[in-house]
Order: sequence, then C-alpha cells, then structure tokens
Amino acid sequence: MQEGVKVIAQNKKARHDYFIEETYEAGMSLKGTEIKSIRLGRVNLKDSYAFIRKGEIFAHGMHISPYEKGNINNHDPLRDRKLLLHKREIAKLIGTISQQGLSLVPLRIYLKNGVAKMELAVAKGKKQYDKRDDEAKKTANRDIERAMRADKRY
Repeated sequence: MQEGVKVIAQNKKARHDYFIEETYEAGMSLKGTEIKSIRLGRVNLKDSYAFIRKGEIFAHGMHISPYEKGNINNHDPLRDRKLLLHKREIAKLIGTISQQGLSLVPLRIYLKNGVAKMELAVAKGKKQYDKRDDEAKKTANRDIERAMRADKRY
C-alpha cells in the first residue's frame, strides 16, 4: 500500500479475462451519497467496463450500493459515472481503443489522499486457451515454490 492510498475494491476477474496493456488513473464524478458508500467499501466492479461517448469517458456497470443513512436523494446504484482524465489522455485512449479487440476495463477503486480514483486499463480479451496456459503456469510456479520450501526443511 502506497502512502495515502487505500484500496476499496478490485476487479480480480479482469486480470483473468484480459491482457492488460496500459493503465491510467482517473478521477470520478460522484454524488455525495456515492462517495460515502465508497468510503464504507460498498462498491462492486464485477462485469463493469468503460466506454467513450462524445469525447468523454464513462464507467458502466459499476455498482455502488445506496447509502444506508441517505434519504430520498439517494443515488441510482448502476448509473453511468463520468471519469475524469486530461484531454490528451482521452484522445490517446480514443486512438488506442479504435484498434480491434481492445477494451477499457476498471481494475480497482481506491482513495488517494481522501479522493476517490479508479485505475483504468486498456486491455485485450484472452481466449480460452490463454486462460488455461496462465492457470498451468501458476500451478507450476506454486509446485516449484512448495518443493523449494520442502528442500529447506531437510
């Protein structure tokens, strides 16, 4: 954990389903009850993605639970939320995403010095055999580590 950074939610499935090419840090345009729910850790990034509309980037499918102590002005849990990036970063993303097979995937939400941020990744989807290869490598590394620990005991 870095200085002043508290991870709230992670999208673990994203690293399993995608090859991560590049990451960006984006701010989020939130309502008052949304940031209160985020601080309580009531966020889910599963099945969420980002898209570009009219030169702006939005996060879709990110679920922020309604604030328990909120009132009639509570937010919609699944609304599209605007992500805040510099114009040149957005222009670069538009050029990159226009390539075949690339997506914008949220990786994690964290608080950085009290401000909610999202780590956004430019990612390429994995095929089924890629996922199996990764799983096989992971298992092999685990077996090697286990064997190394067993050798040190004797």
